[in-house]
Amino acid sequence: MTRVLLLENPHSVADSIYEAAGVEVIRYTGALDEDELIEALKGVHYLGIRSKTDVTRRVLEAHPQLRAIGAFCIGTNQIDLAAATELGIAVFNAPYSNTRSVVELAVGEIIALTRRITVKNSRLHRGIWDKSADGAHEVRGQTLGIIGYGNIGKQLSVLAEAMGLNVIFYDTAERLALGNATQMPTMEAVLREADIVSIHVDGGAANANLFGAAQFAQMKPGALFINLSRGFVVDLDSLRENLVNKHLAGAAVDVFPEEPKANGDPFESPLAGLDNVILTPHVGGSTEEAQRDIGRFVAAKMCDFMRTGSTDMSVNLPNLQLQPSASSRYRIRLVHNNTPGVLATINRIFAESGANIDGQILATADAIGYVLTDISSEIPCEAIEAIRLLEDTVRLDISALDGSVPTPCGQR
Repeated sequence: MTRVLLLENPHSVADSIYEAAGVEVIRYTGALDEDELIEALKGVHYLGIRSKTDVTRRVLEAHPQLRAIGAFCIGTNQIDLAAATELGIAVFNAPYSNTRSVVELAVGEIIALTRRITVKNSRLHRGIWDKSADGAHEVRGQTLGIIGYGNIGKQLSVLAEAMGLNVIFYDTAERLALGNATQMPTMEAVLREADIVSIHVDGGAANANLFGAAQFAQMKPGALFINLSRGFVVDLDSLRENLVNKHLAGAAVDVFPEEPKANGDPFESPLAGLDNVILTPHVGGSTEEAQRDIGRFVAAKMCDFMRTGSTDMSVNLPNLQLQPSASSRYRIRLVHNNTPGVLATINRIFAESGANIDGQILATADAIGYVLTDISSEIPCEAIEAIRLLEDTVRLDISALDGSVPTPCGQR
């Protein structure tokens, strides 16, 4: 029985997709540590996680039966992608499904901080009536600086401009500016000009400690700071210092260097207790709409991989799709080292065994290659074993394209 282990409560729509594909679903509500995950993956072929479960090399090497991992979120930095690739394990994520939710939270926080709603709210809850316009502004006419102009940064750029903000941005890559947004040559140029700075970078190691004392010092006095990207990007002690000394007028933070594993666990932050700070528990993409779309997208990608070996939008294996013909009986999925001659070698083995190749496609990326081969005849087990024993073979799987046809040589 094929099994998938789902951690951290991805949307239940995923369950129905897996179950329709004949996959048994096992669920844990929270994240698991390394030893717990190794134990839980016994007899499991597919893994689904969100952002708090670290999938290490040790976990992957302990479970050679694991075929694919689905990250029900945008980021994949919690997965050892190098190890997954070396072991031929496909990794999928949801790069677009929750971008709108993150952007809408950023817009709401920009307005709330600009109007000083957090301060007014905090004071009124304490019984203090403070009806004044001091420090409250319209967003129209202000300058928003976006650090990281990817899918989220671009959407934020469009909505911000529609509200009358001037938009400038910095990205390490050359990006097509949308609307009237302007790409700046350096991050410092953005920080010195922006009234509001919003961070939307990815989880790459290069972004660790991106924002510290030096960067906050470069920001305009009275500016606002928003981080909805990754917790390790910002030095929160430096942020607190710049809020307390009033160099910055306010901040909103949704992600933290260390986060609780499960709801109800205690949380501590140097920003706690500041009434000009919005703290949210990593919910940027956590709307019902976004979580439903993520659940549907990732589960569908994984089920497509189960059925056909399609790696379309995989973040670590070469992206391939092969449409089978009516006569195709078996699909051979081979992950191999990117060495010249591998394709010729496996085709020679098929030819010598009398197997008829019905369709084939190959792609390579860096050190790894991936080939899908459809066979319309029987496949001698000797041929399968010969391919499996090739020096460059990383992973070999075979599936029957027609469910009524038994999979050869005990493969699945």
